[in-house]
Amino acid sequence: MTSNEEAIECTRKCIGRRDTSSCFIDCVFGREPIKEARLWIEYFNNVLKLVVERYSFSNTLFSREFGSFLRDPYRHLRKKLFIYTHDLKRGRLKPEEYGPRAAAALRTSLRTNLRTLYQNWVYLSIIYHLYTHGAQIVYPEHGVLSLERSGKQKLRWIPPNLVLDLPEHGSISFFLEVPRPLAWEDTSDLHETWKLYTALRPDMMVYSGRVMDIVEPSSNPPIKKPDLIIECKELIDWYVRVRDVRGPLAKPLTAEEWRNLWIQGLWDGLAEVLGVSRREAIEQVKERRGIRLSEVKIVELYRSVYNPREMILVSKYSIPGDVREELCGHDIVVYDNIGFDHGGLEAVAKKVLEYAKPVGDIVIHIRDPDLARIVSTIVRMVEEGILSINELNKIVLRFEKEIAYT
Repeated sequence: MTSNEEAIECTRKCIGRRDTSSCFIDCVFGREPIKEARLWIEYFNNVLKLVVERYSFSNTLFSREFGSFLRDPYRHLRKKLFIYTHDLKRGRLKPEEYGPRAAAALRTSLRTNLRTLYQNWVYLSIIYHLYTHGAQIVYPEHGVLSLERSGKQKLRWIPPNLVLDLPEHGSISFFLEVPRPLAWEDTSDLHETWKLYTALRPDMMVYSGRVMDIVEPSSNPPIKKPDLIIECKELIDWYVRVRDVRGPLAKPLTAEEWRNLWIQGLWDGLAEVLGVSRREAIEQVKERRGIRLSEVKIVELYRSVYNPREMILVSKYSIPGDVREELCGHDIVVYDNIGFDHGGLEAVAKKVLEYAKPVGDIVIHIRDPDLARIVSTIVRMVEEGILSINELNKIVLRFEKEIAYT
């Protein structure tokens, strides 16, 4: 990505063009990042196809942002510049303002979507391998693969993205990028859910058994303790990067303060809550406590704050020995140089399998509706005492003998 000065120069070059946005993207970005993004999307779609076929998912849900990126990353980036370019042509933005803002929007969108893509690729690769152990879908019941991060927050609960049942092992529940904020109405509600706004969000949390809601407002963090955390890193130099961690250290807002910020604009409100850089919020954020940490320290912070039974880090690229040693010193298991080889995640899937927990009932998937009705009737007869297990077993054995003689 070019500097602000180069972005401004690109703006002056493109402002008179018929398609200013495309010209700006080509000038600032070049075609190589888009070419790489399309290659990543191809790898992602390959494993997605395998998972959908194995589990017979009827549909796949993406967030609007990520779905748009998967369909066409170049067109998606053009859409990110629509408002900026409109304001530039109307004279509401000067080239000196447009260049840095538009370049930042492109950079943020591309990085965010590639990060989401790799997280989802790791997740899909893990459940792909779990299928070989007989995994069956328990939730969602409608057989839709959910890769979006929203859910039942308006109903004040956070459901899993997927629950699998594994014969002879038990059930396992997957949550992507949690915790997430819940709906609230007044100051008392907001105080109760504030920690969900500011909580750290690892890429993947795994729970033993069938866990349908992880919200525990009285706890700190305000969610059920995970059994396993999986963090994914897609950048070649992720371990040298730093970022601000303000959220967990920010003081709560009252509902009235929140509403006032919301009226000022959606992004201003989010800037205040999440601690992101927004000019109107910077002075207020400065008054709040914050800390600047390396990505390695943030990963270690996840381990410390959520205290799972185990934590795994998956890195697309190799990481230096000293970084690996530091992470291992904090009980974080490292799988690096994975790239897009889903075979490299078979060991991670086996580790996930260790956390499957037996539950009281057994899930059986039956595709034939007539057979499903018969089995359902038999189950009801046994539960109501009309037919005993011994009697049912004798019937089955008799038919097995008849089949053996034919």
